Amino acid sequence: MHRPRILIVTPEITYLPHGMGNMANYLVAKTGGLADVSAALVSALFEHGADVHVALPHYRQMFNFNIGNLISDELRAYHAKLPHERIHLAEDRIFYYRSNVYSPHEQEDPRLAVAFQREVINNIIPRVQPDLIHCNDWMTGLIPALARRLEIPCLFTVHNIHSLHTTLARIEDSGVDAAEFWRYLYFRWMPRTYEESRENNPVDFLISGIFAAHFINTVSPTFLNELTEGQFNFVDGALRYELANKRIAGCTAGILNAPNPNYDPATDPALPRNYDPDNCLPGKLEAKRALQKQLGLTRADNAPLFFWPSRLDPVQKGCQLLAHILYALVERYRQDGLQIVFVANGTFQAHFHNIVRWHGLQPRVAVCNFSEGLSRLAYAASDFVLMPSLFEPCGLPQMISCKYGSLPVAHDTGGIHDTVSHLDLASNLGNGFLFRDYDSQALAWGIDQAMAFFRQRPAVRAQQISRIMRESAQRFTHAVTAQKYLQLYETMLERPLIGG
Repeated sequence: MHRPRILIVTPEITYLPHGMGNMANYLVAKTGGLADVSAALVSALFEHGADVHVALPHYRQMFNFNIGNLISDELRAYHAKLPHERIHLAEDRIFYYRSNVYSPHEQEDPRLAVAFQREVINNIIPRVQPDLIHCNDWMTGLIPALARRLEIPCLFTVHNIHSLHTTLARIEDSGVDAAEFWRYLYFRWMPRTYEESRENNPVDFLISGIFAAHFINTVSPTFLNELTEGQFNFVDGALRYELANKRIAGCTAGILNAPNPNYDPATDPALPRNYDPDNCLPGKLEAKRALQKQLGLTRADNAPLFFWPSRLDPVQKGCQLLAHILYALVERYRQDGLQIVFVANGTFQAHFHNIVRWHGLQPRVAVCNFSEGLSRLAYAASDFVLMPSLFEPCGLPQMISCKYGSLPVAHDTGGIHDTVSHLDLASNLGNGFLFRDYDSQALAWGIDQAMAFFRQRPAVRAQQISRIMRESAQRFTHAVTAQKYLQLYETMLERPLIGG
């Protein structure tokens, strides 16, 4: 029996791979956690001896930029050496000169998605002849329908709930012979015939992937529960229905993402002093002093520092909850010297600038555009991280913060529920402060709980922070994530990935 051949289809990937001696050494196209998970999966599969292949768009400009700027810190840390013939780049001019994975102009995204999938369908799948296909997010949503037509087991991973629509006519005019598998696509209205549906019945990319795939997974178990149980009124009813159908059929899973392994305070070059669980407080203190100096905050070693790490998006991230209580919060803890640092872009950033200017909070509150180095320094410098998200498919900041010894204050939802538990000093358990209601007063209660912990003796805090850092380093890893995907692949194939 031959080893099962796995094809991972992804629009994003990081640090894949090192040691090939050509441009493919520097394939880095990243928007979020999907890129890291894709890289981790390919690495783990290859290290386990699996016959793994990866398909992604040929973003020539991004790949050449990575070579020219030698951004190979991550690449050097990546030890798998995937042979060149296992990397399959989808060729189309629409990818060549891009500087971002997705377009800021939404009308261009269907063209990007169809061009990518056309090459995968017409060229890459016939060349690879996979035993299993793993597709990721809406940009690969047509491929599960072809996989079902070809009777190839297909896993579809839902990383977020964004989707887009286009017609069969546009799909076919772009070079995809969808007539072969149109019955397995999901249309806005119930399709009667191919001819009737072709011009005027849009195809939903994300729901098509869910509808046609043999198995689906979300990037946290709780988010899967929330979607199928209808806890969010903004979720498309058809999406919820199709997820529920898959769940009833026993064809769903929730698998957490994990942060990039280079988020490690023991080795992070962005920190003034590296630290580990055994010397966390001195290391975090030096980072706090450096951050306060850099941002013009009041220099105070004993000031409790809260960090906002996520984009300032009021639809998902709950930044308006903090805006409602920001001034009152700073006033209530004036004697403690409470400080808040935002390292994030987004539509709501201007509101925080206005609050800071109006109330003269500059020595206590800093609002900064995102930069990788400043964000890493803030993880290390902060005592707490704020994540009052309305929903969170997975979330990485709460995992990163725990690795750096900064405890999350977070809304109990989605991936946060699966990764954060309320701190219990008496039982020596927990790693943060959860609040259940999505409102400003609940967030304020969570911050009060964090402040109560901050007022504990330094020895008590050091013991808990050290424990949380150790547990997080073991728990939030790509190896753990990849192993769960490997197990799911084996379930779908009904045989081991490593065959004789």
